[in-house]
Amino acid sequence: MAMLGKKRPPRRQSGISGLARVPHGEKAPPESQAPEAQSDAAASTVTVERLAHDGRGVARSAAGKTLFVTQALPGERVEVAVHRTRKRFDEAHVKRRANDSPRRVTPPCAYFGRCGGCDLQHMALDAQREHKVAAVRELCARQGLELPADMEMLATRAEDYRRRARLGVNVDGQGRVLVGFRAAGSQRLVDIDRCHVLVPKLAALLAPLREVIQALEAPRRVGHVELVDTAGGCAITVRQPRPHANDAERWRAFADRLAAQGVALALLEGRDAPRLEWLGEPPALAETLALPGLAPLELGVAPGDFLQANAAVNAQMVARVMEWLAPSPGERYLDLFAGIGNFSLPAAAAGASVTAVEGHPAMVERLAANARRNGLDLRATRADLNVPGTAAALLDETAADALILDPPRAGAEAICRTLADAVSRPAQLAYVSCDPATLARDVARLTAGGYRIGQVAVADMFVHTAHMETLMLLEDIRQPGAS
Repeated sequence: MAMLGKKRPPRRQSGISGLARVPHGEKAPPESQAPEAQSDAAASTVTVERLAHDGRGVARSAAGKTLFVTQALPGERVEVAVHRTRKRFDEAHVKRRANDSPRRVTPPCAYFGRCGGCDLQHMALDAQREHKVAAVRELCARQGLELPADMEMLATRAEDYRRRARLGVNVDGQGRVLVGFRAAGSQRLVDIDRCHVLVPKLAALLAPLREVIQALEAPRRVGHVELVDTAGGCAITVRQPRPHANDAERWRAFADRLAAQGVALALLEGRDAPRLEWLGEPPALAETLALPGLAPLELGVAPGDFLQANAAVNAQMVARVMEWLAPSPGERYLDLFAGIGNFSLPAAAAGASVTAVEGHPAMVERLAANARRNGLDLRATRADLNVPGTAAALLDETAADALILDPPRAGAEAICRTLADAVSRPAQLAYVSCDPATLARDVARLTAGGYRIGQVAVADMFVHTAHMETLMLLEDIRQPGAS
């Protein structure tokens, strides 16, 4: 799911890399960090009616104004204080709870309420997943879309699942070096030495990494640190726009320590054209996709490549899309926003003739290399889908029988407009989305143009957050043989 032809837009951090804020305005800080109320209204007691899409409780003030209440669950009677007043709604935090919802649990992470990530830990896991399905259904209903009564939930374990993360580095006013994730609703860093959702190999790196950064002569010159763990190897990438010469030896010594644990260390240095330098043997970073009916596939990655955070749920998503589309020899497939080949390579392995489209030259090279690595005949090509007419030209050129669409959060509105109006178009379309709001908008356009929703699944890619992936299979009712 890579951006085509341009960088991803900046996203307000929510603690762990890759998790962005969702609608309803900025999110309220947790009660332990909530600012003083910005209005003159005294604290009031309200009953939480339901959950907003971002997981906050929704209540009504005595005057009837909507309140979004952080860390409040339906059915709870809570005393709240408003900390941000807006025209149509207010944002509030809990001062006291009169009762607990039966779906409230003790958060498993010691940093809950300070770190801005994993902000649904106070909800039981089944409640989190029911909420995600309900959010997809409601957002689609707003666009006039009716979804199947039963929607599959793709999920796995609730801890130790995240295989990539980005850590911020900062030096506070007292000179303390902080290494961690962003606080809720803030750019302030929360210093951490453990994380409930990181895979064990990455979690074990947090404390020694913080130790070495705190020992640097110029820790302020470290921008951020990226961690990734794959089946082929584990790596740390340290971003330093302005490296300090006196710290080079410290990083090399740390790289030697890491190498004994099977972890590689790289420095990404410079501003405009940063240069990646491995301090030791480069790792063989690669994802392994094991899917029913296919030999295992290896997808090589490099630091900075988009890689789904949850390997087990990603494999379930790919398997479901392959099951729905059932690619076979002789069929033509077009995969837009193809990334490293997450969906392209399995379709090609099943025998389909695949054209995989990416926007960045390096990603196109990675796609082609991954195809060669697995002995697959796949056409990897570069195109900017933001340019008007590009999608139409690709559809005409490939005459695809099926289309896989896995866009960034902004969705693929222009592409869906093209599909809706096209005379010749794929009979099947698998849309994989990380934002149900833009998915609903785009699918409404497709259904108005003659596509029908066939299958829907929700993937709990980011456990303990309000974020999810949604998969939809759409079928062209204008095609011969469509039921």
